[in-house]
Amino acid sequence: MTDWNEEVDVLVAGSGGGLAGAYTAAREGLTVAVVEATEKFGGTTSYSGGGGVWFPVNPVLRRAGVDDTIEDALTYFRAVVGDRTPADLQETYVRRGSDVIEYLEQDEAFKFQAFPWPDYFGRAPKARLDGNRHIIPAPLAAKKLGELSASVRGPLGVDRNGEPQPDYLIGGRALIGRFLLGLSKLPNASLYLNSPLVELVVEDGAVTGAIVERDGQRVAIRARRGVLLAAGGFEGNDELRTRYGVPGVARDTMGPWGNQGKAHEAGIAAGADTDLMDQAWWSPGLVHPDGRAAFALWFTGGIFVNQAGERFVNESAPYDRLGRDIIEHLEDGSATLPFWMVYDDSEGAVPPIKASNVPMVETEKYVAAGLWKTADTLEGLAAEIGVPAAALVATVARFNEFAATGEDDDFGRGDEAYDRAFSNGESPLAPIVTGPFHAAAFGISDLGTKGGLRTDTAARVLDEAGEVIPGLYAAGNTMAAVSGTVYPGGGNPIGASVLFSHLAALDMSAK
Repeated sequence: MTDWNEEVDVLVAGSGGGLAGAYTAAREGLTVAVVEATEKFGGTTSYSGGGGVWFPVNPVLRRAGVDDTIEDALTYFRAVVGDRTPADLQETYVRRGSDVIEYLEQDEAFKFQAFPWPDYFGRAPKARLDGNRHIIPAPLAAKKLGELSASVRGPLGVDRNGEPQPDYLIGGRALIGRFLLGLSKLPNASLYLNSPLVELVVEDGAVTGAIVERDGQRVAIRARRGVLLAAGGFEGNDELRTRYGVPGVARDTMGPWGNQGKAHEAGIAAGADTDLMDQAWWSPGLVHPDGRAAFALWFTGGIFVNQAGERFVNESAPYDRLGRDIIEHLEDGSATLPFWMVYDDSEGAVPPIKASNVPMVETEKYVAAGLWKTADTLEGLAAEIGVPAAALVATVARFNEFAATGEDDDFGRGDEAYDRAFSNGESPLAPIVTGPFHAAAFGISDLGTKGGLRTDTAARVLDEAGEVIPGLYAAGNTMAAVSGTVYPGGGNPIGASVLFSHLAALDMSAK
């Protein structure tokens, strides 16, 4: 028998999308404790630029008159994900996302707005090319959140570059802020920072609580209804990345430092089955002067070239698809790190990247670090980045021919709606003609690992026999992703985290 220090109905490990579970449980009348491993609330969610959720036919979109149907959305999702994850899990995600928005909007703390973002597989059946399956949280004034606003992680410019805190929480920070605002009105919820969950307590085959290291002290917390593990992925742990074969390194992840996989290891020790442990949410990464490659998108020009001075991918593809293509080339040796974005001077020396996520610093710092190169000619630029001059000249000439026709015969850049999302629907092929010519170093980044504990449709964790482990739930990047090895659309990771945390709480409430 465990000598408990504290007792609650629900224990939630993690404070990103898992806050949806904490909020739901508390609103349903249960006592809740949230334990966050780090010094700030928000997890990976707080670093999301949009904080969006991919929830087809939700109330926000219905009010806007969007003509989508759940059946169309499910056709798309199933076509993209295939049989890699259970069909009932996929159907639950597509069908129930609308329910959680309806539930949240009953509380004035939550406000959302439409933010069209094209589905990431534009050629799949029933893809929504106008982006109307995606919504984002409305911005939240920091003063409305009060003292809690200082406890929200991010934004990236603050955490990595030391920029001042903004007056408004936007994107993922707004979503976290709104959950904290909702929780602040519920006296049966307690939140703790610097409190990693390190071990689950299992009695007679059921999880009955957990050991938490709160400010360095071990605390045994009994959870009468259950424990929800929503503590992010293990992208910050190079040992686990190597063990499970996740490409890349912890230095280049967008996840916060606390995502070390402790919740994963606790779940596995309690008998949980796992899946997708070699997977992550990928992206190309602009290399910054601190040596870290960080997620970048919204390219208004430029091409990527490998060590042979040749293009090797569709540079405008959705970032996870693009990241996966790059990884394939890295693994077969046809590309090496760094690879280079080559661009001309039409927008100046700064790379034509409108969303670097980690804000760019002064140009001279990139130049001093050898990350941005400039030359009067393409031949000179080739020498600067160490690629064959004739090959680079030929590559740019061929690309400029494609730009003139608007058709990329090599990699299909511009063939899908997402490719054109940042060029007002026009061709994204911008010719490289105006000297001097530039190159920026790129690596591979990720938005977190997506492998984790296998669950059923109520987010209950399963053992290797497929049986439910009583009292144990998982969501977010601690749960094996419902999307399998693909990224169907913007807002899918946060959406799944919010929904399955919510469903876990409803299941615990119904006990």
